[in-house]
Amino acid sequence: MTLSAWRRFWMADHRRVFAIALPMMISNIAAPMLGLIDTAIIGHLPEAIYLSSVAVGAMAINFVYLMAIFLRMSTTGVVANAFGANDIAQQQRHWNHGLLFALILGIVIIAATPLLLMVLWSLVDLELPVKSLTAQYIDIRIWGAPAALINLVVLGVLLGRQQARSAMFLVIFINLVNVIGDVILIIGLNLHVVGAAYASLIAEWSTALLGFFLVNRSLGLTFARWPRALWSETMALARMNSDIFVRSLCLQLCIAMMTGYATYYGAITVAANAVLMQFLVLIALGLDGIAYAVEALIGQAKGQKNPQRIRHWFRVSLFWSFVFALIYSLIFLWFGSSIIRLITNIPEVIHTAEIYLPWLIILPMVAHWSYFYDGVFIGLSASKAMRNTMLFSTLFVFFPVWWLSLSLENHGLWLALVCFMAGRGMSQFIWLRWNSVSVFQRE
Repeated sequence: MTLSAWRRFWMADHRRVFAIALPMMISNIAAPMLGLIDTAIIGHLPEAIYLSSVAVGAMAINFVYLMAIFLRMSTTGVVANAFGANDIAQQQRHWNHGLLFALILGIVIIAATPLLLMVLWSLVDLELPVKSLTAQYIDIRIWGAPAALINLVVLGVLLGRQQARSAMFLVIFINLVNVIGDVILIIGLNLHVVGAAYASLIAEWSTALLGFFLVNRSLGLTFARWPRALWSETMALARMNSDIFVRSLCLQLCIAMMTGYATYYGAITVAANAVLMQFLVLIALGLDGIAYAVEALIGQAKGQKNPQRIRHWFRVSLFWSFVFALIYSLIFLWFGSSIIRLITNIPEVIHTAEIYLPWLIILPMVAHWSYFYDGVFIGLSASKAMRNTMLFSTLFVFFPVWWLSLSLENHGLWLALVCFMAGRGMSQFIWLRWNSVSVFQRE
């Protein structure tokens, strides 16, 4: 292969990474932007209790759905493998299995509504009017649980088949429907919290129906040719889902510590950490997009039983993961204080956040490894390894580092988070070296 042909080959593959990553980055940006419009509509109601109740209710619902993110990740992995093997029948079965899990889990969530409310009331202290409106909001939104989980499976199938533009369209669609519903139901019909809940419910179900249609068309499925579930594949997916659930639970526990334990250091520190945690949201906009591409491309190469292509996509994607991490670190170095001032105008919070800003400057270069390796592990369907490396990083890195650095107070929390991210990346790297020799060792 000539030098010019080699360059064209590499450039085509770089473009292929971005063909998946860029639409998902746009989706990641569009969703919170439309969410801001959603909040602004509710925030302009005459009384603050409406915004408070919707904020608390949405937080509870979104946390439940966030814990179910394993449906998206596991589906992406298995569908990408089947897509690489050009096995359309297996892709159809994985779609069917994902739907079964989404429907069953959605029904369980609806049935567990009283338990969800009981846990919520034990964690937050709300005045009776706000508490009543929050319960009303949750009682309506919870009926969208099956649809919300189906949407996760839909995204998993589309990403596994590298149809990122369709996935982007659905993410934007659900938020647009929600905003339009808010305008009609809250402003037009003056339904307040009930209107906000029904707008989200309509958005979730309409997106689930549209996604169901798009995936069936993509897979060439009709009700007359619906695939039968295979017990062995269903149980394998169940094991993957449980592994990724444990992984997500550990991650959220460590993230929650950044706010929860900061309460011991005062309200200003809590607020400063809340501001700085938005930097993590910004990091995820880019690194998640690369991770999605890694999942799909390495998953496809695994399905093709092509170790050389796995190594190739590993290198190409790692390059862009590093580039984005470096860009983030430089942006936070040069414009970190300005970003803080965009988020808050409270002088004490700004000053405190700037004290801890250096941790955010180094965090992207440390954290990008764990984002990247998560994508690799999903592509390789190595869910047990994801679980074990996350448990190791949580139990033997985050909490010990935090405990040993208690004297550093909030600096200790940020040190623990940085070490936690480093521990994830290092343990994932070691696992790959020890257990995937046939994939990453040159022939």
